[in-house]
Formats: sequence, C-alpha cells, structure tokens
Amino acid sequence: MAGTVPVAANRHGVAGAGEGPGRRWARLAPSARELGAGASVAFVLVPQSLAYAQLAGVPPERGLYAAALAPIAAAFAASSPYLQTGPTAVTSLFVLGALSPLAPVGGLEYAGLAALLALLVGGWRLLLGALRGGSLAYLMSQPVLLGFTAAAAVLIIATQLPAMLGTAATSANPLASGWDALRGPGAWHLGAVAFALAAGAVIVLARRVSPLVPGVLLATAGAVVLSVLIGYGGPTVGPIPAGLPELGLGLPWSRVPALILPALVIALVGFAEPAAIARQYAAADRHTWNPNREMVGQGLANVAAAMAGGYPVGGSFSRTALNRLAGARTRISGALTGLMVLAFLPVAGLLSRLPLAVLGAAVVAAVLPLLAPRTLHELWTYSRPQAAVAAVTFALGLALAPRIDRAVLVGIGLAVVVHLWRELRIDVPSWTDGDALHLRPTGVLYFASAPPIEERLTRLLAERPHANRLVLHCDGLGRIDLTGALALRAVIEDARAAGLTVELVDVAPQARRIVSRVLPELVTH
Repeated sequence: MAGTVPVAANRHGVAGAGEGPGRRWARLAPSARELGAGASVAFVLVPQSLAYAQLAGVPPERGLYAAALAPIAAAFAASSPYLQTGPTAVTSLFVLGALSPLAPVGGLEYAGLAALLALLVGGWRLLLGALRGGSLAYLMSQPVLLGFTAAAAVLIIATQLPAMLGTAATSANPLASGWDALRGPGAWHLGAVAFALAAGAVIVLARRVSPLVPGVLLATAGAVVLSVLIGYGGPTVGPIPAGLPELGLGLPWSRVPALILPALVIALVGFAEPAAIARQYAAADRHTWNPNREMVGQGLANVAAAMAGGYPVGGSFSRTALNRLAGARTRISGALTGLMVLAFLPVAGLLSRLPLAVLGAAVVAAVLPLLAPRTLHELWTYSRPQAAVAAVTFALGLALAPRIDRAVLVGIGLAVVVHLWRELRIDVPSWTDGDALHLRPTGVLYFASAPPIEERLTRLLAERPHANRLVLHCDGLGRIDLTGALALRAVIEDARAAGLTVELVDVAPQARRIVSRVLPELVTH
C-alpha cells in the first residue's frame, strides 16, 4: 500500500526502524528472564550484604544500602551483561584493614570513614576509567593474586570464628581474634555453634543440588524463624533501621589524606575480580568487553554506595555466575537486583533476630574456594620463582593483617623485580661463516640487560680476531628500549674501530622505530 512504511525485524525478531512506541517500549522493558535473574541474585545478596557488612565492621544496614544502590548505578555504564556488583568478602576485608587503625570498629565514626573510603574508591575508578587505565588491573600477576586471595581467605575465616562460636572479637588482628576464640571452648555458645554448622550444611548441600538453589537465603530464613521460636539468646544482628537510606555527602573530609592510598589500592586490586569475571564470560560468549567502561561502572557503583552511607563494593563471582545461569542477558538484571534489595529495606527489621553465627557460616562458605591449595601446588611445579612470589605475598598477607593492602603492594613490587631479574639474562649464540662473525642475541634488551650484553658482545669480538665482518641478527630480541639500542651502537662503534664492517639484520617490527633512530645508517625502512 502506498504511504506505508515497512517494519523490518532484526536477527532477534525485534522490530527496528518504523516500529511504534508500544513496540519500542516492549523491546526496552525487562524480560521475564531478567526479572527472574535479578530476583535470584537479590535473594542471595540480602543475607550476603549483612554478612559482609559484619566482616567490614560497619552496621548491617550499611551493607544493605550498598547492596541496593551500587548495582543500580553500575548498570548505567557496565560493559558485561552479567556482572553483579555489591558488597564482597575481599573488599570487606580491605575495608577492615584500612579503617580499623583509624576508628573503633562498628561505631558511627568508623561508618563515616567507610562511606568516605567508598567515595574515594569510586573517584579513583572514575578517573582511571576516563584516562583509559582499566588495564592497570592486570598489574596483579597470577602468583600475586593467588597468594593474596589465599591469605585473604584465611583472614576472613579467622574473622568469622568468634561469630560462629558465639564469642566476642578480642583483637583488630583477625588471626589473634580467631585464635582467642578457638582456644577458649568454655566460652563458646553451643546454640551459635549449632546454628553455624546447620547453616553451613544447608549452604553446601544447596550448592551441590544446583547453583540456582538459594542456600544462603534458605539458611537465613530458616535461622530467623528458628531463632524466634526457641528464643535464641546468642548474638544476633540486632535492630535494623527500617526505610530507605538518606542520600548525602556529610562525610569526615578531614580524613581524606589518610585514605587516599588505601582507596587507590582497593580501586586497583579490587577491580581485578570484576575484570576477571567480565573477561571470562565475554570469552565464553564471544563478545567484546571494555575494561575502561567497566572501571567507570564500578566507580559509579562506589559513589552511589558512598552517598547512601555504605562502604566500598566490587564485582562478585558467585553472584555473577548465578545471574548468568538464571537467564540474565543484559545489564538491566543488575539494576533489577538493586531495585529488589531497595524494596526490601522497609521490612529489613525482619532479620533482626538472625544469629550472627549464620552470617559467619555464609561468609566462610563463600571464601573457602579462594584457598585453592591445588592451584598453588601447580604453580610450584610450573615456576619456582613465581611460586615464591605467591608464597611471600601469602605470608605477608598474614603477617601484616589486617593491613592486607600493604602485602598486595609488596607482592606486586616483588613480581616486577622477579620479572626484571629473569629478563637480565640474554643468550648470544654465535657462529662464523668465512670471515664473518654472526651474533644472534635472544631476550629482552632494556636498560638492565644492556650492560651485560654489551660486555658479552665485546668479548666475543675479542675472541674472533680474524673476523673482518660482523653480522648482528636482531630477530631474537623481543623488545629493545633506548638504553638497549645505545648499547648496540656502542658495540658497533667498537667493531668499526677494530676495522670490521657491520651489518644489522632481522630487526623486529616492534623495535625498528627506536633502532632506526639510533642507528639510521644500518636500518633500511
């Protein structure tokens, strides 16, 4: 018919140009799968946010506030369609380590510092994302990451022992507090121990049945009901203020200098987990992934958590896996998760009778996979120096507890030193062909390896006094920096002074630019 505009459908069967307002809204509206995925994650996130708030040392409602607003804010810029943002165990441990020396754990001053820390973490991530610095998260080498996460798991478990045994924490050092709880069985609350064991069993069994079974939710709901029925007298969550959080930035700004460095460490190291998650699923789905965009999304999430009075957040591997398995296909599922947690806040007081032992069991069940002893053993079989990096990072993580951020910084520095030390070695295979001496150095020619290779090449020249021609093959050099190129020039000048003609061949494409500038007469374009 004349005057009609054809409506073309895309490969998903959704109308494109020319579709009416109703059809466009239907395309943008969340599907039943997204709603189901968001709800599934929310069921897990509510009890987890309480547990991780306890680990971080902030009031329980602050964990809920962060769990509600952070996923909504992250959805605006997220690159991964599955990544679920909110409180995590490792980030919570970072918060405890950074703030426990500055204020009494659990108090209002401490909570204010936690919100300020979240704002600074968000600010760092927004800046890094804007400057396209998302790839800085890759500074965490696998050995450092393994050593750090294993130490974090041990420390997190130690922090939960007092809650699981029904005793009070005795020290800011997680290992000391955990040890004090273990060595005093006379002070254990048998009801707390029973709740912890039962909750741990429910969570583990639910996980074995199916990842979709919300074991944490079942353990939490069952524990609340049982606690009320039996009149449980052990430590519980306590009163949780009802209602929505008040947004604002009334923060202790004078403490910013003390938190700048911890915030940067959390911003970088804490981004390693969501980056790894997003990369893994992007590869599985054969989709592209943008680390800078994800860094911005994580920055927005932390700013939102700070404005709600929460604390730093990150990406959760377990909740992301659940989100994907439950059918999520777009980033709107994360926003739906946050909205559902937000809707729960007015009735959050229902969890006031939840035994702390159950939260402790939930945290321990979540971090046990981080220990990964088999992976650490495999690392030892692959590379002893890299295994040593992991071991030192692990040992420092325990020794410097709760300031595990310092252990991470030392681990990163050690990994860089080991890398540079191993690249000091450059082999120089040599052979003669008539009156020509051929040298083919292999390795990385940079400022640290340049002096040794210069000495080695000069010595080889001295050992071949009858050679009239020197041929330097550069295809074995993976990278050449300015100092390395200058070292090559020094060797060539010595050879020419001795009467040899020199050829420079097989210069790798990545090194051609710097070598052609330092030795323009020997490199043809």
